[in-house]
Amino acid sequence: MQKTCLECEDKIVGRVDKKFCSDGCRNAYNNKINKDRSNMVRNINNRLRKNYRILEELNPVDKTKTSRTKLLAKGFSFDYFTSIYTTKTGTVYYFVYDQGYLPLDGDFYALVKRT
Repeated sequence: MQKTCLECEDKIVGRVDKKFCSDGCRNAYNNKINKDRSNMVRNINNRLRKNYRILEELNPVDKTKTSRTKLLAKGFSFDYFTSIYTTKTGTVYYFVYDQGYLPLDGDFYALVKRT
């Protein structure tokens, strides 16, 4: 029985359990299958990277303060963060990897870096 490649349908030569004629066909097939999931993950990762760059730019030292307006003007999205840290007193910090922010009164934010 002759096996054919799942991607291009060319004849497969080699092992009996082989499904693809080449690495290129294997990659193309898997990329097609995972396209929707990959796009979603890629978009979220891009958003997280952008948020991280903004926090890093506005917080060159370990601690600073900025306004919500400045964050939004740079394109910061408050919907995307990697973790939440709650202190013993109930203060909630939002982190994008090691860069964090704490909502303060009057639309201001304390920017911190986790060490």
